[in-house]
Amino acid sequence: MLRRILLGLILLGALGLGIFWLLTIPAVVAPASLPPRTANLANGLAAFNAGGCTSCHAVPNQPDRLKLGGGLAMPSPFGTFHVPNISPDPTYGIGRWSEADFVTAVLKGTSPDGAHYFPAFPYASYQHASVDDVRDLFAYLKTLPAVSGKPRDHELPFPFNIRRNVGIWKLLFMDGKPLVADASRPPSWNHGAYLVNGLGHCAECHSPRNFLGGIVDAQRFAGGPNPEGEGWVPNITQKRLGDWSAKDIAYFLETGQTPDGDTAGGSMVRVIRNMSQLSAEDRAAIAEYLKSLPPVDGPPRPKKAKES
Repeated sequence: MLRRILLGLILLGALGLGIFWLLTIPAVVAPASLPPRTANLANGLAAFNAGGCTSCHAVPNQPDRLKLGGGLAMPSPFGTFHVPNISPDPTYGIGRWSEADFVTAVLKGTSPDGAHYFPAFPYASYQHASVDDVRDLFAYLKTLPAVSGKPRDHELPFPFNIRRNVGIWKLLFMDGKPLVADASRPPSWNHGAYLVNGLGHCAECHSPRNFLGGIVDAQRFAGGPNPEGEGWVPNITQKRLGDWSAKDIAYFLETGQTPDGDTAGGSMVRVIRNMSQLSAEDRAAIAEYLKSLPPVDGPPRPKKAKES
């Protein structure tokens, strides 16, 4: 009897492992799905700025925002992530990547060697970017200077360091669906929705997260603890921005200046450096979309927490 029980447990374990393995297979974009196309470098630059690539990937403590050698340390409840090199360096960066490798990384969160990237890389939002925008972004990145050097490996304790587990996270928090335009809204609003929810990945910082690190959908954009561990990220729904006009929001994205004369601080300073490089039309579209967000109460805020 005991032998049968043990055999049954082994078979159940093997079945469970097989199901887990199938459910967590990293998704990829097939090269054949990317037809020949002439890259639009101007659009790639716009995608680069909207996506905030320099905010995380620029080498810390140096003035050139186009040196994307990585190295920034990003603390989190799951450990410390160290941002990788995405410069065109063939050894330490993405210089040897194919276009399909890059599109797969951005839209699927899968590395060229077939492993899951950790979701500190905001591909849960980037998945909504258009393939053409991502292809143009890759073409633009290849025009930037190569930076040698490999940043430190992530410092994550078990079991958070097991990349295969990220496949379950993706099943829970990624839908793999493109954004669908709202026909009842003007093109400018839809463009703002695309920038905010896709490349701009605003919800990644401006939303509270559950114990698994997934965004709490009911409080999307309602602010919460800074994912990097210090301060409080503000609510950007009309709960907080109700007194701001669309022009106020657009001006803030350009200059970092609030309507009451205050200035952006913390990690938002890096975001403003990118947003200020967008066209006035892009910033206006973002502002139009943000003004349309209904007021949503965020999580209770500690009295001593400061906004970033």
